[in-house]
Amino acid sequence: MQQIVRTFWIILKPLYRLHVRVFRPLTLGVRAIVLDAQGRVLLVRHSYVDGWYLPGGGVERGETALSAVTREIDEEAGILLKEGVRPEQLGFLANFREFKSDHVVLYLVGPTQYESVVRTSFEIAEYGFYAIDELPAETTRGTRARLLEFKSGTPAPDMW
Repeated sequence: MQQIVRTFWIILKPLYRLHVRVFRPLTLGVRAIVLDAQGRVLLVRHSYVDGWYLPGGGVERGETALSAVTREIDEEAGILLKEGVRPEQLGFLANFREFKSDHVVLYLVGPTQYESVVRTSFEIAEYGFYAIDELPAETTRGTRARLLEFKSGTPAPDMW
């Protein structure tokens, strides 16, 4: 099934990018650094693209960045924020690599702020918690950079 999803994405990705450039020239996304009680970080590996990423995704029409990150971490890894929890916003970064004007809100979710349930999805091939010093080899460059900044206490930069 993962191969079907990957093939489907490879075929449709150029059309999707064209659609976004024409109809959504400004995009907004969210990513979250989710920590467990051992200080490890949650990473996800999608079924349609290579690499390990921080969980997250696009902010949909009529949705706030906070509600989007809440939805995305639940959909991708079964991370359910406790009632009344507001993750800390670590940064608001621009990412012009994929789209003309893409922006990403980066959040921090601490180990006492959520409960977890087992979640399966066609979008996510696997997810897990990893020590920041022992990330999977396929962890993306941007994900590594954000985690090293977080670990060192360096504020998030303007650019992803």
